[in-house]
Amino acid sequence: MNRFQKARSRGPGLGRLASVLVFLAVLGLFILGLDHISDVTARQEAEGLENSIRQSAVHCYALEGFYPDSLAYLEEHYGLRYDREKYVISYEVIGSNLMPDVTVIPLN
Repeated sequence: MNRFQKARSRGPGLGRLASVLVFLAVLGLFILGLDHISDVTARQEAEGLENSIRQSAVHCYALEGFYPDSLAYLEEHYGLRYDREKYVISYEVIGSNLMPDVTVIPLN
């Protein structure tokens, strides 16, 4: 080959195809990362709600000498608020002097 002659290229489509594939791979990883962050955030939010309910129940026990018999009592007297469309809460009273069993179940 003559040194003044240009080498033949493999075609203009190969470089573009590689760029598109790299872009799609990066985009896929970005979307997976966002999905993972969303899952972690939802889990932490449910744990925070469960801790808040437990703290409210302990606060009631410290002030009044008994654990509340329902979530409605905590909502009415201790300002507990949560999104009913997002969570179902199982609040099982064992006795007035025993900590209730609290389970927060996300609906999504």
